[in-house]
Amino acid sequence: MTDLLDRLATSPPDEAQALALVAWATGADRPSAGPGLAAAARERRARVRGAVVGFSPKVFLPVTNLCRNRCDYCTFRKSPGDEGVWTMRPDEVVAALDAGAAHGCAEALLCLGDTPERAYASYRRTLQELGAPSTAAYLARICELALERGLLPHTNAGILTADELRLLRPLNVSMGLMLESSSDRLCEPGMPHHRAPDKRPAVRLAMISEAGRQRIPFTSGILIGIGETPLERMQSLLALRRLHREHGHLQEVIIQNFRAKPDIPMHGADEPGLDDLLLWISLARIVLDDEVVIQAPPNLSPGATRALLDAGLEDFGGISPVTPDYINPGHPWPQLDRLADDCARAGSRLQARLAVHERYAAGPWQDPAITPCITAARGALRRNWGALAGAPRAEEHHRVTPPCGQLPRAVTPPLSGAERS
Repeated sequence: MTDLLDRLATSPPDEAQALALVAWATGADRPSAGPGLAAAARERRARVRGAVVGFSPKVFLPVTNLCRNRCDYCTFRKSPGDEGVWTMRPDEVVAALDAGAAHGCAEALLCLGDTPERAYASYRRTLQELGAPSTAAYLARICELALERGLLPHTNAGILTADELRLLRPLNVSMGLMLESSSDRLCEPGMPHHRAPDKRPAVRLAMISEAGRQRIPFTSGILIGIGETPLERMQSLLALRRLHREHGHLQEVIIQNFRAKPDIPMHGADEPGLDDLLLWISLARIVLDDEVVIQAPPNLSPGATRALLDAGLEDFGGISPVTPDYINPGHPWPQLDRLADDCARAGSRLQARLAVHERYAAGPWQDPAITPCITAARGALRRNWGALAGAPRAEEHHRVTPPCGQLPRAVTPPLSGAERS
């Protein structure tokens, strides 16, 4: 295994070697496996990315929390009539976008439940009231509103059809869909995805593949601690690697740890420990190709910045100075000045980035009409976040709305309502 670890510091293992790594790292030799894997992961990261660790300053738009799935670990999803059910109206969208622009955000994250219009007549009526023929059309208009304010959209809307991806592609610099797991076993009765038709692995892998065919820079990831085995985790990573090697479109893969909450069916389930999370960050960095950035949300592992970086982590994902994490509302974002200091003490440099990584920011990956917006947002990012010796304070931010040229437009009717209020 020592010889293999030496090779892993420079190149990924083949599938048989990856499966052997899992057996070694989770078996009787686990105490000795972790440090060796972490060292190989750090060397891979240092060779490709140096000391930089990224994050994306974002505004989080929970466009609707209606969802037809009922995952046993989710607090975000609602059904019509539930307390807290919410579909954002245009005036709420505009207020959030303006706040994000005023606080130096560069990304507008559009996040929502899976395929709500397939499940709920009341939601379909809401779309009609908004003047939107579909959820995708409503998302397209929100993306336009974001671009008008200098924010680059990243849409994570659950399962989308090929036509819906085609509609949204010119208006998004990147898009995303968590695989979570490639295990069909988790969809069986009594398992967390049993009542979640959109979490069927074949459905999710098909959409990730379609995004690759359409040359959409993409984010995916796995969710650990929901009942999957170590072998199933590795099979999920390898499934993502195969799609990336086919299409080249996975800009980042998230390793997200399950956190128990009091109001979910899995409220009594054990959370994965920090050592488990660190092991899978290292394995992901080792198994996936160099250009795929390995990410983990810092708010789900508070106080563990150095440990995450020591495991080979390369990116903290989106962090918002103005909106909470609506998916994990009990876990606030870290303060960016403190996060920057923690990174510096660990020998890394925290750096703000766009919602699209630079290798995907031009060429065949972007619609020509959105490239001026990317250029303008890059300049604003440098002005607002260029010196993270201490992160910019709210009063230091200024709204930046540079001209983007002619914005890409979706072929949708204008929305009714107070979108200009």
